[in-house]
Amino acid sequence: MDLILENIAKHVSLTPEEQAHFLSKTETRFYKAKTILLNAGNICKESYFINSGIIRSFNINDNIVEHVLSFSCQGWWISDMYSLITQKPGQLFIEVLEDSEVVVLSKENQEQLYFDIPKLERFFRILTENSLVANQQRLMDNLSLSAEERFEKFCAKYPTLIQKVPQKQIASFIGVTPEFFSKMKARLLKK
Repeated sequence: MDLILENIAKHVSLTPEEQAHFLSKTETRFYKAKTILLNAGNICKESYFINSGIIRSFNINDNIVEHVLSFSCQGWWISDMYSLITQKPGQLFIEVLEDSEVVVLSKENQEQLYFDIPKLERFFRILTENSLVANQQRLMDNLSLSAEERFEKFCAKYPTLIQKVPQKQIASFIGVTPEFFSKMKARLLKK
């Protein structure tokens, strides 16, 4: 549990009693690779903090094409923010890519923690703001950067994932077909 408390401590200070109370509202779970934590069309009722492993969020369009929205690895949070906040059915799938240990925080317990420990409302506001900024930057990158530049940013942001995540998922994340990605990667390796 130290990792999640370190994550919180980056933004707010909790007393030992507050830490214990926070942890009492969470549950640690272990998931095997390929486990689906959330299906599109369902209401998201949990946030996940990754102690170990890799999890991704994605959607599937009408043409059965996957679009990877995000990857989360050790020390990161993941959820369907739209569905979690609005409590309406979401459009995302959340899938475990490699065996993972996660700390699960239910929406209900998160709301209770806001009341019990107001500092945690600030913590989760900061996480939400950071997520908004990252999503806006990704949108701007997709509109203005070349595929090669988007791949370079991916490599900088997720250096440990390049060898662990299927190439077709990286291609989806940067917004190109697997075929284009393969040719682009070969071209970049020749430089």
